[in-house]
Amino acid sequence: MAEAATGFLEQLKSCIVWSWTYLWTVWFFIVLFLVYILRVPLKINDNLSTAEQKTFVPQMSHGDHRNVKGLWKSVSMFLNTLTPKFYVALTGTSSLISGLILIFEWWYFRKYGTSFIEQVSVSHLRPLLGGVDNNSNNSNSSNGDSDSNRQSVSECKVWRNPLNLFRGAEYNRYTWVTGREPLTYYDMNLSAQDHQTFFTCDSDHLRPADAIMQKAWRERNPQARISAAHEALEINECATAYILLAEEEATTIAEAEKLFKQALKAGDGCYRRSQQLQHHGSQYEAQHRRDTNVLVYIKRRLAMCARRLGRTREAVKMMRDLMKEFPLLSMFNIHENLLEALLELQAYADVQAVLAKYDDISLPKSATICYTAALLKARAVSDKFSPEAASRRGLSTAEMNAVEAIHRAVEFNPHVPKYLLEMKSLILPPEHILKRGDSEAIAYAFFHLAHWKRVEGALNLLHCTWEGTFRMIPYPLEKGHLFYPYPICTETADRELLPSFHEVSVYPKKELPFFILFTAGLCSFTAMLALLTHQFPELMGVFAKAMIDIFCSAEFRDWNCKSIVMRVEDELEIPPASQSQHFQN
Repeated sequence: MAEAATGFLEQLKSCIVWSWTYLWTVWFFIVLFLVYILRVPLKINDNLSTAEQKTFVPQMSHGDHRNVKGLWKSVSMFLNTLTPKFYVALTGTSSLISGLILIFEWWYFRKYGTSFIEQVSVSHLRPLLGGVDNNSNNSNSSNGDSDSNRQSVSECKVWRNPLNLFRGAEYNRYTWVTGREPLTYYDMNLSAQDHQTFFTCDSDHLRPADAIMQKAWRERNPQARISAAHEALEINECATAYILLAEEEATTIAEAEKLFKQALKAGDGCYRRSQQLQHHGSQYEAQHRRDTNVLVYIKRRLAMCARRLGRTREAVKMMRDLMKEFPLLSMFNIHENLLEALLELQAYADVQAVLAKYDDISLPKSATICYTAALLKARAVSDKFSPEAASRRGLSTAEMNAVEAIHRAVEFNPHVPKYLLEMKSLILPPEHILKRGDSEAIAYAFFHLAHWKRVEGALNLLHCTWEGTFRMIPYPLEKGHLFYPYPICTETADRELLPSFHEVSVYPKKELPFFILFTAGLCSFTAMLALLTHQFPELMGVFAKAMIDIFCSAEFRDWNCKSIVMRVEDELEIPPASQSQHFQN
């Protein structure tokens, strides 16, 4: 039912976008329709017949600007006979149409971060108006495009969330209660790719249970995956089958922990057997690598189950043992799980020891590392910090270190403070995050907000100092202060990772496109004219006729006639002698 509703909404959205592509055609026909409807009250037919009786339509010929004067006179007499009702209808219709355009432009900008009119103009109208030829441009810009694409891919690399929730016991329960899907298709597709990378190898087809699970990880339907896992368990004790059931079928953390313990028993046996055969060939080596990934994943999830069930000390011991046993497997980022568990125990000395090892200039950073370091330094001064006292006497050395740590964390990920200060509502974190993006900020704040609240005055210090970071960062973000420049592609990637009901945090804030400002000004101006014409028809009529008289005056008309004639003669390349003879005549 949810998939059908989503498909209907997507189809409706595409129809709306398609209809707005032909907005200007619709506007033209609306104007014609209004003129047809208002032809009787505005006496358009009488005005046209009067103008035809009093004037003649001159026959334009090259170089005869007197005919142009006759045409100006005809237009002037027609405009002078219009009633104020016509101007009210004209300005009111213009204000209505420009208001509709403004509403759609604003919605499209909030939804996609760009102007619809600008996007259509660049992609469709520029080639028609003689813009840059795509064929010639491809050969010249292929190298530049490939370099920029490689740069954007490296900046927008998506990482597995080390604190991701359990799909059956947590994500699905949220769906049952609220009716909303917390995970996007893109996020779940990335998880399926991770499962195929970690839990499969080329020799799986030699074992029936592993062959079934190899197909199960590729299934899109959750029920089909669960049925395949049960089928694999009927054949053999399969560790990956237990993993799938623990992740997706278990409805509570206790059930998931029970299934992971069964997976640990089966996975440990496979790991020991493949460890003895890993040097017998590349096939056995790949199988041992797969069994290692399975074993590490199971132990890490068991530690997370213990943390969820309140056995935090047991979870810390399991994480420490896992990091000692497999020190080279940094792709799971187990140290971030350890930091969160140590903060729950308020073992701040142990947290500092972990940070001393992983908060190194040569290692990749994360919001967990940067903001945990800021929390520890803020803890030393936050209980006695006062903005008024600090402004009078200045910051002490410890306070300065805390403020600098907060500025460093905010520069790395500027989205986190709004969630920690509860200026934005939290949602369930996705299974994948984008470093320095909104998805990482949600994943961090979801688990660490309680730790910041536990430290007295830490959120107050953050509230007073975090916005000062942006005065230190160059704008536009051509270079960073302590880190690399903030990537420009985080908004697009976060919109793919986060559900549609969440308003994605954008940094830096985008300026309003020109067409939104233009349509807002046009709507306001025409609405004001319509209101003034309706309230003061005689005064606005006099003003309109005065403007028409100025526009159609002899001096203005002669200047326009001469400029038109000179432009035509320039186009026809008439010699200077003929020009002087023409004006003498």
